[in-house]
Amino acid sequence: MNMPPSGLLGAGAGLLALGLAVTLGLGALKRQEARRGRMQAVLGPLHPASPVATPRRTLLQTMAEFAPLRWLAGCLRLQINHAADYPIRWWLVPVIALPLARAAAGLLAVLAGDAALLATLPVWLLLCRSIYEALDRRRREILFRQFPDALGMITRAIRVGIPIAEAIRAVTREMPKETADEFRRIADRLAIGLSMEQSLSETAHHNGVQEYRFFATALSLQSTTGGGLGETLENLSDVIRKRVALKERGFALAAEARTSAAILAALPFFTTGVMAIMNPSYVGVLFHDPGGQRILAIAVGLMLLGMAIMRGMIRKSLA
Repeated sequence: MNMPPSGLLGAGAGLLALGLAVTLGLGALKRQEARRGRMQAVLGPLHPASPVATPRRTLLQTMAEFAPLRWLAGCLRLQINHAADYPIRWWLVPVIALPLARAAAGLLAVLAGDAALLATLPVWLLLCRSIYEALDRRRREILFRQFPDALGMITRAIRVGIPIAEAIRAVTREMPKETADEFRRIADRLAIGLSMEQSLSETAHHNGVQEYRFFATALSLQSTTGGGLGETLENLSDVIRKRVALKERGFALAAEARTSAAILAALPFFTTGVMAIMNPSYVGVLFHDPGGQRILAIAVGLMLLGMAIMRGMIRKSLA
């Protein structure tokens, strides 16, 4: 599966164009930041300095101001506001996905010819999109599991007479980073004068976790109809804990299916390794003979398709 020079040029043309667009975009952003710095240097003496230091913006926040890069992030499902919560650096995803996309295009080239190497770019985009979606789904899952504990902390604080705004600030200090960051955004919105319902609604819309919407709705109804806030939040916390327990039970019931999928995915690699040790020339046909390369490409493709189907079935059953 050697790639000819023409295939290399064709497969790299799209990536080169994409890299050039990103480079030009970052250059424009850098020039924009330089202009802003020069304006600040000229106008700064005319205005008193603010006692609060302005937080330094990240590269992604700067990229969000440039429309083409913002559009590209949307196509890749890169959540700019949540990139800091990913377990890996956001820029590592395209780097990891590129060799995987090249390998997938190489398998297609074995079956369809060198023209299939042009699929490197769309496969790369699809892999980046899938990885970013998986990272964002993991973030929402962590928030979902931690939310009942945050509600329990707020409920206990309210029962001893602490205002709910102060209880939310206590959550920012005591809970793990993911939930603490979300409640810190609520506290920041409250600090600039938004109502509790507006702050919670914006946070729920921002993080995409349905249980935060329940929280906002419960507080809105309580403020409209009256009643004990502590009891309302305690009932809501109990409901969400049951939802978390039900999902955990679903994962436990699906453990057999997930284990079977993992074994079926690992078995071909294990068998191939054993056969390569026992009889290298027998396995070498799959890599050196054109017919064997086609069989290997079809086998790998069917295995990946089967893994995707099993994963989709398990995820759908747990949704």
